Amino acid sequence: MTDKIVNERAGSAPDGTPVHRWVLERAGVRVKVLTYGGILQSVEVPDVDGALANVVLGFDDVAGYVDCPSPYFGALIGRYANRIAGGTFTLDGRTYRLPRNNGPNCLHGGERGFDKRVWHAEPAADGYGVRLSLVSPDGEEGFPGRLEVSATYTLDAAGALRIGYRAVTDAPTVLNLTNHSYWNLGGAGSGGAGGHVLRIAAGHVTPLDGDSVPTGAHEPVGGTRFDFREPRKVGSGYDHNFVLDHGRSRASVSAELYDPASGRVLTVTTTEPGMQLYTGDHFDAGPFRPGEGIALETQHFPDSPNRPDFPSTVLRPGEEFNSATTYGFSAGRAPVGPSGV
Repeated sequence: MTDKIVNERAGSAPDGTPVHRWVLERAGVRVKVLTYGGILQSVEVPDVDGALANVVLGFDDVAGYVDCPSPYFGALIGRYANRIAGGTFTLDGRTYRLPRNNGPNCLHGGERGFDKRVWHAEPAADGYGVRLSLVSPDGEEGFPGRLEVSATYTLDAAGALRIGYRAVTDAPTVLNLTNHSYWNLGGAGSGGAGGHVLRIAAGHVTPLDGDSVPTGAHEPVGGTRFDFREPRKVGSGYDHNFVLDHGRSRASVSAELYDPASGRVLTVTTTEPGMQLYTGDHFDAGPFRPGEGIALETQHFPDSPNRPDFPSTVLRPGEEFNSATTYGFSAGRAPVGPSGV
């Protein structure tokens, strides 16, 4: 595999807007990114024997994502990733009402979030990759402020995939961005991912109420099924936000995912304070069945606009939102505990 960047036509959005696919190849890793939804369509990485396989769930064409939007396969999520309770929040004394597309809650930006938009694309100015950008007008899906947002996908010299997010607004708003890829290190379509081994550097989790939004508490993970501080099998039944420790540096490893069969390892680092672990137990989409992929969504906490004790997601004029998450790939080494990282 030689290093290269390819921009090719991939189809059309429902309104006829052309969709392009950017293919990034470097250091033995091949990544495909669609301008529709900013979707990470595939990530091909070698196993312990050097065999390549795609390790994210997705579809071969744009129509697959259009026809099956609710699992958010590989998409960029905004304006607000995860849930906002009751589809409402108050900012600077004004109440904003959002679509309730998840029971009583607003989920992943509403009915037509960033995952259903066609992003403008251009080569990354700094780095080996592609910069996606769009403008979200004031009032879109109920959110205030005209938002200019970008997400830049780059591959470094070692083949690690970095997604860097930036945004500015002309009025106070709330913002929470993530990528919603489902990882299966055995290869997409190879079967369930519950046997993967996971470590998350998080000593606390935000418990949920009956509507799947945080109660506002931080509960220690010790002695519970949420304790992934030492590597163990993932299993099922997770759709929860973990409070990342980060330690002294947000460049430290936030999570490691390992597939014993292929030997592949995914290492996640992020500047975000939280990580949503979702084991995909509730989707049954196209060729994929529940539990075939694991989402590790780096983000701020769910319902932060209604939880003043949570890290703030407010963005104001004159400020710039900056966030980055890096996915590193290797093979042959199982995750180790915090003392070994």
